[in-house]
Amino acid sequence: MPDRAPARPAPTAARGSRSALPFLAHLTFFLVVGAGTVRLLELRAPLCRDIVAVSATLALVYASGPAAWDRLGRFGRHLWTGALVLLWSLLVVLAPPSLTTAYVWCAVPLACAALRALDRRAAGVAVGALTVVLVAQLVRSSGGFDAEVVLIPVAAVWGTVALYRAQQRDAVERQRLVEELRGTRDVLARQQREAGVLAERARIARDLHDTLAQELAGGVMLLQAADRDWDARPGVARTRIRAVADGLHANLGETRRIISDLTPSAVDEAGLEGALRLLCARAQAEGAAARVRFRPVGAGGPALDGQATAALFRVAQSSLANVREHARAVNVQVTLRREQDRVELEVLDDGAGFDPAYVEAGAGALSRGSRGFGFPAAKARLSECGGDLDVGSAPGRGTRVRAVVPAPPQPGPAGSPAPVGSASAVGSVNAVGSASAVAAR
Repeated sequence: MPDRAPARPAPTAARGSRSALPFLAHLTFFLVVGAGTVRLLELRAPLCRDIVAVSATLALVYASGPAAWDRLGRFGRHLWTGALVLLWSLLVVLAPPSLTTAYVWCAVPLACAALRALDRRAAGVAVGALTVVLVAQLVRSSGGFDAEVVLIPVAAVWGTVALYRAQQRDAVERQRLVEELRGTRDVLARQQREAGVLAERARIARDLHDTLAQELAGGVMLLQAADRDWDARPGVARTRIRAVADGLHANLGETRRIISDLTPSAVDEAGLEGALRLLCARAQAEGAAARVRFRPVGAGGPALDGQATAALFRVAQSSLANVREHARAVNVQVTLRREQDRVELEVLDDGAGFDPAYVEAGAGALSRGSRGFGFPAAKARLSECGGDLDVGSAPGRGTRVRAVVPAPPQPGPAGSPAPVGSASAVGSVNAVGSASAVAAR
């Protein structure tokens, strides 16, 4: 069976191939048969009618093969090739010696036809039979073995066989590469789908963490405080319950936004600065700190796209939720600073602080319980829009969270120096921020 491995691709290549070699083989065959017939008629040789009849039959049988190739089947191609070999052998035997050199060259296109129609073993037998008849007829017509007369046609036949075999191998190799390419394309498509699913899961997890999880945690704290104050200060308790109800209404809107895959509704309605101002007011009302202030710097600076705007808003939301749950801060300052090449958000509090090394190791105060997703999620969200996150803190000295995203390039006058790259800007800000965050306290 190994000798038949290339047989299946070969007929397919022969049927659909538009390369020059099959066309040249057909052209050579009909030119040789036509030239031999014309010369035969000019010489008026004996058996002229018989030779012309055999030549015409050979030409018709040869032409019927490509015309009915798809209907022949494996057995039909074997019969077709055998009929060609027998008719050609009869033709060269009937032809006079003066026409032998004309008809022997039909062996080249017939060898190509055998290679196209048969598997490797059967094609080898057919080409071998052509070679035997060719050598015998050349020796008979020349009156003996003449190397120059015999070897040149034989070399042409086998050279053509080698060339056609190489073409068949190339066709099989190309088909294999195409199949591998299709398989690789399918694998890549499947991996892209899986990556898309994972990215979407991560996005939904970040949205749930930055909205529902934090707001529900704040609501639980307010309800616990209301329960403690219910008897002693019922008015304060009712105020906190109303705050929880308002938060639940907001969470319902955020849930619908997540389902609809929209940007944060507060940012849509009030813009980034307006949304941060409302967020700070609400955080103060819910008891995140005694004073939560918002300060914009550089108003009218470069505008951000929706993804970067949403990322900064989520960082502020997550940071204030951390302050409410862990920091026990009195003052919180939220600063939005717009510069030529970047937009920076800073959340600074004077609360309990923590050791940043614990957060990086996943064992710090902010990473215990359900808060471990906060900083990694914020960093991942910022990295998607080319930004970065820096956290500076120390136990008992408060916390500074700084998020930076690059601003879209602004058109400038011709010849003006290029703006500082976002990567270097973020790196320099983070390097200074992480050092000053602890030292400044």
